[in-house]
Amino acid sequence: MKIISHQLSWFVMVGVCASLVHWLVVVTLVSQANWAPLVANIMGWLVAFVVSFTGHYQLTFRAQHAGLGKSLPRFFLISAFGFLINEASYAFTLKNTELPYELLLGVILVSVAILTFIFSRLWAFTAHR
Repeated sequence: MKIISHQLSWFVMVGVCASLVHWLVVVTLVSQANWAPLVANIMGWLVAFVVSFTGHYQLTFRAQHAGLGKSLPRFFLISAFGFLINEASYAFTLKNTELPYELLLGVILVSVAILTFIFSRLWAFTAHR
């Protein structure tokens, strides 16, 4: 139980850092380079992926001793799938509900983060599979 608690703590800290990087990239590209928000969001996710993977590989799941060649492509798939779920869910709920966008995004981000943690712990960063 101590290992999971330790991993969850690091997972949250790394996730917050990656989310901040994602947000800063999007805002900068939209406001300074006149990129379309959806295109900037893709670039934000890609840059944040580097932060997220590095943090999780070095900190969150370090004790699982997964090799870089195995964990990087696996985590990329998990992250990409999470990004697609996030975008699709957000677009759908924004269009079909009257709930505030901030609440919807918060619920979706937390839900995707939970799935990301589970798949990362059990598959992406495990040395045994």
